[in-house]
Amino acid sequence: MVTSGATLVTGKALVAKYTGGITNEDLLDTGGAQTAPTKKDLKGPLNILLVGIDPRKETTPPLSDSIIIAHIPADMSTAYLFSMPRDLYVEIPADAKSNTRARRAKINSAMADGSQVNGKIDVTNGFKVLSKTVSGVTGIKEFDAAAIINFGGFKDIVEALGGVSMVIDMDVKSEHLTPEGKQRPRLPNCPVTSKCEHPYTGPQAYYKKSTKPVRLQPWQALDYVRQRYEFKGGPTMTDYDRQRHQQQFIKAMAKEAMSKDIVTDVGKMTKILDAAGKSLTFDGGGNGPIEWALALKDLNVDDMVTVKLPGGGIYEGPDYIAEEFRPALVANEFFQAVKEDRVAPFLLDHPQLVNMDS
Repeated sequence: MVTSGATLVTGKALVAKYTGGITNEDLLDTGGAQTAPTKKDLKGPLNILLVGIDPRKETTPPLSDSIIIAHIPADMSTAYLFSMPRDLYVEIPADAKSNTRARRAKINSAMADGSQVNGKIDVTNGFKVLSKTVSGVTGIKEFDAAAIINFGGFKDIVEALGGVSMVIDMDVKSEHLTPEGKQRPRLPNCPVTSKCEHPYTGPQAYYKKSTKPVRLQPWQALDYVRQRYEFKGGPTMTDYDRQRHQQQFIKAMAKEAMSKDIVTDVGKMTKILDAAGKSLTFDGGGNGPIEWALALKDLNVDDMVTVKLPGGGIYEGPDYIAEEFRPALVANEFFQAVKEDRVAPFLLDHPQLVNMDS
């Protein structure tokens, strides 16, 4: 886009062709306004809500398996990524459109319940309910941009990138795939219709802890960030480990996408945009993907910080119920720092919240 005037025009036309298909200006709640949102100057601080869904069918209510917030400070030099645990026990507000009452439940059910409108699946409304729920937890009144990533088609983006390089921070065995990347067979006594805790058998893909970045094939990268189960003879994994791996994965993808090998290769960029059109929905609050890309052009991907908020399980006797931030005071103080755009000094005082990833 910057080599010449003619290339600029061609580049914009190419990008517009693909980004037009991913834009949905109804994701962010504009207070019921029927007109398109007014464009705002893209100046920091900014907050972006990123949600990953993995619906098996278009008729299935989408569970928000990954909820990540990106906070970009006023100088727009970097980004801080933090997650909402999928099992976080929260207040989900009432919603007239989906005819749901206010209730306490796991946060990943907010989008699923809000998307069930008049017997049909309305992902946009589900996202609005989830966004209000996240706002209630964090105190962030409104998000400047939002995106839904469908993991079913997300693999195409990683394939267009040619894989990603990540540091593997713990030994992980795959619950789902074989060492060749194929689906592991189910146990004979655990048919698809049953709910077995560990339904698969046979050899497993294995990701060995590393000190330097490891090149992962697309199927390996997506499989690695899905895992949250402990395995015999290995470390105990939790959803907090999975959150960390997802944050690391986003950072690795951003670094890959902004590398010289990608941005100067029209063929690769076309494949990435084509794949994004099949798996990504974006609302830039009145600004399109091109405007956002230009606004964030100076963001240093290497300096992006991934944050781990402390938490633990809620139990009734021996039965697991959900997750909660623990201690709640630390999480609430962090959310206040986000609202006041003083995350950097807060993390200097609380270094244990910073994931030491590469």
